Amino acid sequence: MAERFLGKTLAAVSLSVALASVAVRPSGCGSAPACRNTFSFCGFHLNSNIMSNSNGAKENSHNKARTSPYPGSKVQRSQVPNEKVGWFVEWQDYNPVEYTAVSVLAGPKWADPQISESNFSPKFNEKDGHVQRKSQNGLYEIENGRPRNPAGRTGLVGRGLLGRWGPNHAADPIITRWKRDRSGNKIPHPISGKNILQFVAIKRKDCGEWAIPGGMVDPGEKISATLKREFGEEALNSLQKSGAEKRELEEQLHKLFSQEHLVIYKGYVDDPRNTDNAWMETEAVNYHDETGEIMDNLTLEAGDDAGKVKWVDISDQLQLYASHSQFIKLVAEKRDAHWSEDSETECSGL
Repeated sequence: MAERFLGKTLAAVSLSVALASVAVRPSGCGSAPACRNTFSFCGFHLNSNIMSNSNGAKENSHNKARTSPYPGSKVQRSQVPNEKVGWFVEWQDYNPVEYTAVSVLAGPKWADPQISESNFSPKFNEKDGHVQRKSQNGLYEIENGRPRNPAGRTGLVGRGLLGRWGPNHAADPIITRWKRDRSGNKIPHPISGKNILQFVAIKRKDCGEWAIPGGMVDPGEKISATLKREFGEEALNSLQKSGAEKRELEEQLHKLFSQEHLVIYKGYVDDPRNTDNAWMETEAVNYHDETGEIMDNLTLEAGDDAGKVKWVDISDQLQLYASHSQFIKLVAEKRDAHWSEDSETECSGL
């Protein structure tokens, strides 16, 4: 697993993406071992719409990772047509642009050094001290000392805005409740007849897009801790609370995050920050407040990286950051909630 170069047969294995379909009980309550950081295939099924296959990309996959200009810059990626995304497609003239943001090169604690630095010897495809360099999609190849994006070419090499070479792990808490009328009754959609589900959305400060509140997993941090911390910081402004307010907030968050939950997705994310050598992966988890009582005791307040926060009705009309709309669709399916006014779309899945 620690080998620096992995054969193409292993790369093919790395191109699978998992979608969780089972409820996971909180730790400490007789829970089953979590499928964490490596794919243990605990009742997952494949989703080819989020990652490309080994021979090329579908028109609706691996798109945001090829967009220009690169976020926060004027850098234009080399153009990569759909049929040449896959690494197994020979492309001798491929000439990606090299770019790593100044903020990353400055050497903050969340970023790796440059590969060329003599004192930097990362252990790819394994736990490297406190830094998790395993991909949730399996083994990835190393070429010329650099990890290679398992989803294919992006038109840009280096790390861009991402701190880690290889996978950069994030966690996305999807907090939901049923939309209710003033009498407390669930509100069905007038056309689909299914109850309307709502989730907590934030408006990102960096790009202005609406998104699931979430963020990067700190070295050595458990996913469950990241999920709770990020929701508190971005949707409840916990960083600005007094000591007493934080204790009260923690009590309510514990109720929310200690109940049964659904692991909606684990793996690669089609993110505009991705490069050929660094990419985003996430674990998206749904915590559902069935009665709405827990969230009634929590006041939404944007904080940290969030400019705004609000409850949003879930439907196929959502326009969200990165692959977040796909995650939200999965939640609607799992909760048997309204998604689309088109009955065929309701039944088709991703």
